[in-house]
Amino acid sequence: MAKTKYHINPQTLALERVERDIQYWLKRSGWHILGGMCLGILFFFLYFAFFPSPKEKQLTMQQHNLEAQLKVLHQQVDQMQIVQTDMAQRDDNLYRVLLGAEPIPLSVRMGATQKISYYEEIAQMTNSQLAADLTMKVDQLEKELYVQAKSYEDLVELTKTQEIRLENLPAIQPVLNKDLKHVASGYGWRVDPVYHTKRFHQGMDFTAKVGTDIYATGNAKVIFAGWRQGYGNTIMLDHGFGYETLYAHCHRVLVHVGQTVKRGDVIGLVGNTGKSTGSHVHYEVHYQGRPVDPRNYYFYDLSPEEYDQMVQLSNNFGNMLD
Repeated sequence: MAKTKYHINPQTLALERVERDIQYWLKRSGWHILGGMCLGILFFFLYFAFFPSPKEKQLTMQQHNLEAQLKVLHQQVDQMQIVQTDMAQRDDNLYRVLLGAEPIPLSVRMGATQKISYYEEIAQMTNSQLAADLTMKVDQLEKELYVQAKSYEDLVELTKTQEIRLENLPAIQPVLNKDLKHVASGYGWRVDPVYHTKRFHQGMDFTAKVGTDIYATGNAKVIFAGWRQGYGNTIMLDHGFGYETLYAHCHRVLVHVGQTVKRGDVIGLVGNTGKSTGSHVHYEVHYQGRPVDPRNYYFYDLSPEEYDQMVQLSNNFGNMLD
């Protein structure tokens, strides 16, 4: 029971009993209730701070598992990227070289870059950095794999025409030259026999007697047969697949424009026409409109040892005949 309280009345100096009304008791009860609520809230937060609920424990475990899975996925994507890079290098530097196809530009392989804002949105999610980084890697890998798959489809189509391509490819010497005694000058910088100045020689010169047979070096179609300034009587063949060959200083031209010829067919006779200082045939190989070194295209004619000898002979600096 509550103790009875008294106070001294200052006017009468008498000891009087303190009377407590309903307002007093309501106020007092309110403070007790407020205090109890504050203590309850404090104990509530302290409890859940140090003693997580079963649901929180489950969510925490799921988060740890997700982070572990993301790390494993990162490692797997990195390994896939290494394999894809190796496939791309072999595609450009081996398969496409063997089939005579141009390498795929880097811009095509990499593809269009995803908008930065897209990845910024991902970065704000749970496990933000891991998720954003993994998404970018997967997107990039998907683009590269698509390009690589398309490249292999193109190469399959190329292999179907490879037999025709090999038949058309210029692959023998333009004159009978098994002993390699008719090589006069090769591709590269040489001394002009008339003006005695250095200039770039775009083909190879093969010496032979006037009237010696000149052979088509691959299956082709005649696209020029006639006189050409400086070259004299000239024949040009289109072998397809980006290849053309030129045969200059002929004594006679034995083919006409539009005619189809096969490798080994006689298309003209060696001569000394045009700007020439001796009977020979000037032979050029063009690929994609640009002259290339003809000695790289005698693989049906020469063994490796004979090819090495051809290289030495064609490096002769002073015997250009035109």
